[in-house]
Formats: sequence, structure tokens, C-alpha cells
Amino acid sequence: MELIEDFQAARPRLLSLAHRILGSLHDAEDAVQTTWLRARTADWAAVDNPEGWFTTVTARLCLDQLRARDRRGELPLLAESIPDVALAADEEFLRREDVSRALLVLLGRLTPAQRVAYVLHDLFAVPFDQIATVLDTAPANAKKLASRARLRLGEPGAEPRETAGHARIVDAFLAAARGGDIDRLVALMAPGVVRTVDPRLVREGAATEVLGARQVAEETRYFADRIHASVPMLVNGGPGAVIAPGGHPLACLRFEIADGRIARFEITRFRPDDSVRRFSDLP
Repeated sequence: MELIEDFQAARPRLLSLAHRILGSLHDAEDAVQTTWLRARTADWAAVDNPEGWFTTVTARLCLDQLRARDRRGELPLLAESIPDVALAADEEFLRREDVSRALLVLLGRLTPAQRVAYVLHDLFAVPFDQIATVLDTAPANAKKLASRARLRLGEPGAEPRETAGHARIVDAFLAAARGGDIDRLVALMAPGVVRTVDPRLVREGAATEVLGARQVAEETRYFADRIHASVPMLVNGGPGAVIAPGGHPLACLRFEIADGRIARFEITRFRPDDSVRRFSDLP
């Protein structure tokens, strides 16, 4: 009875932890369920720190999954390769748990050991001696892995004032599009704005280029689901956004901004070599 109570108390945290490490609710649930199965065969009377035991076992299972993906040569989990049902479950969990969409996109760029070290320490305050046990390394090495992860994530830093202003314009554009505020969208764009899109991202026969602020603004209502799954980010060094349903990258938006208005933007499929990072002045 004590084991069941300990596991039920720990399960929500374990699921959140596994989700951040693996980026998939389905995979996270599998890892947590396997932790439960292992706990049932353990000498529970000898476990003096149930939460630590559960955390260590779950994190090791997640690490094994990440390494297996690497061995198979799998790319980070991209939205287009995930079944719709799984994608919807990931999106619902992301919103319910208030998970940072931008962070999940960036975590996909880390090595398995870096991702585990960063998530455990920076997001769940697990001490480095315990992380070292998970990674089978020394605490000093675990600390270095977390530090390298922060560098690779591109923690927000000082940016030119122009970039900060562009961030606010992109954020305002996405907010207006989510709210269906057509007049606000028109005001944020230059009258002759041009929108282009990769034809693989729209239905067959849809226009790949749209001209004019009113026309572009009206068109946004047909992409409400993707707009709701978008997050402002620097994309390949310029102002943009990443469409990431459930935290899985699908497409990038790149904006050209002139005189305080959006003059042009393009929507392209997300590529593993796209450089993305967070704006410093946005959450």
C-alpha cells in the first residue's frame, strides 16, 4: 500500500519531467509506467527516498530513449512526422501544464546527456550528485553538461534596440491573429506587404503568395490552429516565429520589418539546421 501511495504522489511530477526530457506525452507515459513496473519488483522497504528513486529511474529510462533515437539517426520530433492523435495529446498537455513552446523547440537541439542534465537541474532542481548517478558520471561533469546546454539553448542576452522593437511587432502580430483582430493586423503591416509560403505547407491549389495588408490579414483566419501554436523567436538571425504544435517544430516564419511595419514575411518548413533562439524581452 505504501508503494502505491508513494508512486501516485510522485506520478504528476514524473510525467512532467519525462515530458520535458522526451518531448512526447506518449513516450513520457511509457517511461513513467516502466518506472512503476520496476518499483513493484524492487525491495521497497530498503528505499529511504522514494521521490529520489522514482526520479532517478525515470530519468535513466528517458536517457535510454534519447540515446536510442540518436543511434537510429532520428531527427528531433517534427510535427509532420507525428500522428494527429499524438500531436493533439501533446498540444493539450503543453497548454494544461503551461509548458514553454519555445523551450521545447530548443531542447531538441541538445545531446541526450545535456538535455537530461538541463531538465533535471534547471527545471526540476535536482542536485548534481543525483544527476551524476543518472548519467553515470561525476557531479562536476554533470554540472558542465548543464552549463553547455544553457549555451546551446542560446539564453536571451543583450540585443540591438531594433531587434527588441521587432520582437514586439512579431508578438503583436501573432496576438492579433489569434484574436481575429483584422484591423490590428492591417495596422501592423505595410499596405503592400507580401506573404509567401512553401506549397507543401498549404492545401493543394492554395495561393503561395498573397499581396496587400487586408488580404493577408483576412487569410490568417484560415490558419487559426497554426497561429495558436506559434511562438515569437529569432529565426536564422532575424525576427520571426516557429509554428510548433505540441512543442514539435513544423514551420518557420521570417519577417522583414521596415519603418515599424511588416513589409514581407515568408513561411517555410522547419529544417534541423535552422538557427532559432528566444527573444530577450519576451517570455
